Amino acid sequence: MATFSASKTSDATVAHPRELVWEVLTDPATVARLTPMVASITQDGSTWRWQLTRIPVLGRSFELAFTEEMSYEEPRRIAFRHAPRGDERAGTDGRYDLDETEGGAETGLRIDLTVTVDLPFPRLARPAVQVAMHGVLAAMGTGFGRSIEKELTAREGRRP
Repeated sequence: MATFSASKTSDATVAHPRELVWEVLTDPATVARLTPMVASITQDGSTWRWQLTRIPVLGRSFELAFTEEMSYEEPRRIAFRHAPRGDERAGTDGRYDLDETEGGAETGLRIDLTVTVDLPFPRLARPAVQVAMHGVLAAMGTGFGRSIEKELTAREGRRP
């Protein structure tokens, strides 16, 4: 078993008010629904327990779950750090930064995260495993980006 890590930073301007983006990003059920490869997120106080679908890596599939301690600086920052409960082979550390643009009609959204996972591959496989991890993160990020835009548009249309 070896430990592998991958990091990703994404910046976007979202054409919706920061309060609405905050509302979506602090709702674990919504985040789970919007994020590819996430089966569910359950909340217990300030912790979120993520259950992923089977994730393919180098011809094998892994079903991973991890617990994150969430902290909030409303309405600017949501931070998370791995807070394992039991034997967890995966975890993330990172944050969402939300900056209100001039006039408040748009939100600057920055997502910065590092995923760490213990997998039954030799250390020699590190380059291939990290390529696979970056591919999974890219797919999750792209899907999340499309989904959150649709969700925000739908919610904004329902607001008075």
